[in-house]
Amino acid sequence: MKAMLDLVARHKAGKSCGIASICSAHPLVIEATLVCGMRSNVPLLLIEATCNQVNQDGGYTGMKPADFRDFVFAIADKAGVAHERILLGGDHLGPNPWTNLSAEAAMAKAEVMVEAYVAAGFRKIHADCSMACAGDPVPVPEDVIARRAARLIAKSEETWKRVGGEPPVYVIGTEVPVPGGAAEDLPELQVTAPEAALATVAAHQRIFAEYGLAAVWPRVIATVVQPGVEFDHRKVVDYNRAKAVALSKAIETVPTLLFEAHSTDYQTPKALAELVEDHFAILKVGPGLTFALREALWALDAIEREWLEKDRSDFRRIALERMQDNPKNWAKYYQGEGHSLHFDMQYSLSDRIRYYWPDAEIVRAQKKLFENLAVNPPPSSLVSQYMPDAFAAIRNSGLPSTPANLIRAHIGAVLEGYFAATQPATEFA
Repeated sequence: MKAMLDLVARHKAGKSCGIASICSAHPLVIEATLVCGMRSNVPLLLIEATCNQVNQDGGYTGMKPADFRDFVFAIADKAGVAHERILLGGDHLGPNPWTNLSAEAAMAKAEVMVEAYVAAGFRKIHADCSMACAGDPVPVPEDVIARRAARLIAKSEETWKRVGGEPPVYVIGTEVPVPGGAAEDLPELQVTAPEAALATVAAHQRIFAEYGLAAVWPRVIATVVQPGVEFDHRKVVDYNRAKAVALSKAIETVPTLLFEAHSTDYQTPKALAELVEDHFAILKVGPGLTFALREALWALDAIEREWLEKDRSDFRRIALERMQDNPKNWAKYYQGEGHSLHFDMQYSLSDRIRYYWPDAEIVRAQKKLFENLAVNPPPSSLVSQYMPDAFAAIRNSGLPSTPANLIRAHIGAVLEGYFAATQPATEFA
């Protein structure tokens, strides 16, 4: 779409601008994004869904692409944000949800998924076919990855021409571990080699031309690389720009492309700004925001326990019990036992607890927690004890210290680092 193409052009002209990509399906995270984005005068808010999260089969959220669109727009209507200021993106769209199938069967399902995304109005499409399907060699050869990506982008173009609207923009490549952070203790990360990044771009451009997609290439705005940022369960690998100098300079030779950086969660505001300056201009964040959500919910639970003598929600206890009763979303990631496992279930930076917030029992407990604190407002001294930054932000805004407002303010403190790093994007509205 034009706004994203203008952003790329401005960055290529020497402006240190970019965009934050918000990858979450939690309503409080999305609402915080919209509210904080408007307060920060961000002209275009990019909200993305992943192939596992949202697809034609419902994904783990139970939402198809049109459902996710309606979900986001309903929150926008509540927040008073025009739909035109929201760009919906599809992340890692490819065969990943169906890698147990043959490549042809998985790609057929991926085509259906891409068609559903584009038909629903998603206009930033990351075509990622790097994962091996049944019978594929590991790793999948670069040419095979590019040919599969071209196939999906051809389907996207066919769908867009049928449904109308602005043309999609595309992202290629992948250089990331499992979604949600690494599952193992991380050593220092290897930055993508400049020649590898350029080889990915060259292979895709050549094969796009073979597939009759040469005219689409100017709308390929980014390629995904590893700039040396990641997190595992308990630590963050911080950005070291000195180690990414060669990679950063490599993209300067490609007229229309920027870098997209995944797993920027938990980076400092200074690091985020340096990433954008160094051409890693699309900053993806997901678990870092739901981790902030969990922090805020735990703080509200602590406030409730301190303030109310009876009829408490027991929100935290119920949430952990539901995780223990249904371990499928964390069992293969958390390998500890006893206290160590109990710690990771709550405090791991990979934040697998985010998969459990839609659980019916947890939803009921959260509703009771919010109602208890609304009917029996805690004193400001107690709120300040457990949520000092959010409480200060709420006081400054003049809003009441409701649980939802406090949570949005707490998440907003994380988002502000991203919006500050990606400015002056206000100039490309």
